[in-house]
Amino acid sequence: MGKSFLIPDNLAGYIDGAWLRESAVLAELRLETAKLEKAGMQISADQGQFMAFLVKSLGVRRILEVGVFTGYSSTVMALALPEDGHITACDISEEFTSIARRYWDMAGVAAKVDLKLGPAVETLDGLLADGNAGTYDFAFIDADKPNYLAYYERVLSLLKVGGVVAIDNVLWDGKVADRTVLDEQTIALRQLNEHIHHDERVDLCLVPVGDGVTLARKRG
Repeated sequence: MGKSFLIPDNLAGYIDGAWLRESAVLAELRLETAKLEKAGMQISADQGQFMAFLVKSLGVRRILEVGVFTGYSSTVMALALPEDGHITACDISEEFTSIARRYWDMAGVAAKVDLKLGPAVETLDGLLADGNAGTYDFAFIDADKPNYLAYYERVLSLLKVGGVVAIDNVLWDGKVADRTVLDEQTIALRQLNEHIHHDERVDLCLVPVGDGVTLARKRG
């Protein structure tokens, strides 16, 4: 994904020029991904910078990622982690994650990332069954929208008290606000947004970066 649909082109260019910092490895990954048919699934560079800022500011050591694609988000977060940091990354695509693996190696963070290939609900259930509830500091959800609510509930159980989950695409290019749009993905995102709005287990805010990111902090 490029700039946010919320930001006009001239301002987006200024923002990138005045604030964006992107390593050579991340820039190369972004350019390679841009050539793919599904390039729009990649987070924007400014969103990646924002997530790295969160990881560092929150003192994160254990991250749970649902949806890897070509690895931009996992790479940028892994680079922000301390040496003993770790990411459990969930995806179903061998094709796309093979690109991610290559860039984890190039960025020198491969040892920090444990890739779990398979349906994410099953992976998350497995982590819970293995006693990992309440052990993760941070999570990022950016995968198939119809399963967002299922991912959210499991991720919330896996987070520590005070842990934060970031959920991507919650504005869905503005379609969530258009009640005439009734496709499965848009409806799923509306339902998730309403669910979290009324979820007293978390503190929350919306950050209008990329396609909209919800941040939810697990209460004690």
